[in-house]
Amino acid sequence: MPKIMLAFNNEVMDEYIRDDDLDRLGNFAEWQWLDLRGGEPFEANADPDSIHRLRDNIEAADGVVICHGSPKISRQIMDSAPTLKIIGELEGDRFATRIDLQEAWRRGIKTLDTSNGSSYPVAEWALGLILISVKNAGSLFRRIIEGDAGRLRKDDFGYLNGELYGKTVGLIGCGHIGRRLIEFLAPFQVELKVYDPYIQPEIGDILGFTRTSLENVLSGSEVIVCLAPLTPSTEGLLGKSELDLISGGSVFVNVSRGPIVDSHALINRLKKGDIVAGLDVFDPEPIPRDSDIIHLPNVFLSPHIAGVTAASYERYFTLMVDELELFFGGHDTRFDLTINSMNNRSGADV
Repeated sequence: MPKIMLAFNNEVMDEYIRDDDLDRLGNFAEWQWLDLRGGEPFEANADPDSIHRLRDNIEAADGVVICHGSPKISRQIMDSAPTLKIIGELEGDRFATRIDLQEAWRRGIKTLDTSNGSSYPVAEWALGLILISVKNAGSLFRRIIEGDAGRLRKDDFGYLNGELYGKTVGLIGCGHIGRRLIEFLAPFQVELKVYDPYIQPEIGDILGFTRTSLENVLSGSEVIVCLAPLTPSTEGLLGKSELDLISGGSVFVNVSRGPIVDSHALINRLKKGDIVAGLDVFDPEPIPRDSDIIHLPNVFLSPHIAGVTAASYERYFTLMVDELELFFGGHDTRFDLTINSMNNRSGADV
């Protein structure tokens, strides 16, 4: 049986790892948990003692599963693990900072991560924010708590634009979250446009969307959903000139990362009053108490909670056990880290 090292801290073991998944893992592999302390959640643990402990215990491992508390699986660590065949990151979400990818690939070691475990609730909340925003329900709620009945008036955004059915929906990014959102949108019979420079052309035919430019998504969609990865090339992707392309009567939803959007430009665009935003993310976070975004009547805010559920944390390891079973059974894995996949990842896991 292959030997699998689980290298992460006690918090991960308590919150992410279910007994039935460990039982499944034990059906096809011998596993050992190395409790590693120190380091920040999304950074490699630089504690010398943790590095030495990992090097001392990884020698016989055929696979290693890492998460918070693990040191970087570096060239030196790989030198200590001559039989290592696969490295899995449970919650990478920061471009595999705990894996020397180039060195692993040079050695023919499979690398993958299962951060897409959070794509399930993020896609659900994206749909929720769309439905909230087409009604501009945040504004109605404000009216109610201010003593107004909150009923729709004939000049309200929600009266004029309040149905999702049949609308044109544009996605900026179409990874795990986008593809799941497309499934959720199917009953609404929307027309789908997608901007994603990394997605394979045939995916559009399979899922039923039109691949197009960012400009066409922004100017030609009644609902725009940002699912793009936060990378050096996407930081500030949506500035004033891009946001000005959004037509009046449209909805803008962001469940990816705040810095992809120029916050000052977004606030100014929203102050025109002709579009509505549903935002789970903002820049900076937490949102400053004096930010104008809090007081705009055409904005609904949530505090970056789209992917934060107990089920999503446990799903990371469930998916990882699935991957390990495929790999050691001689099958292709699904969530490989490659150059293209790293370019097309988000923090929420597009």
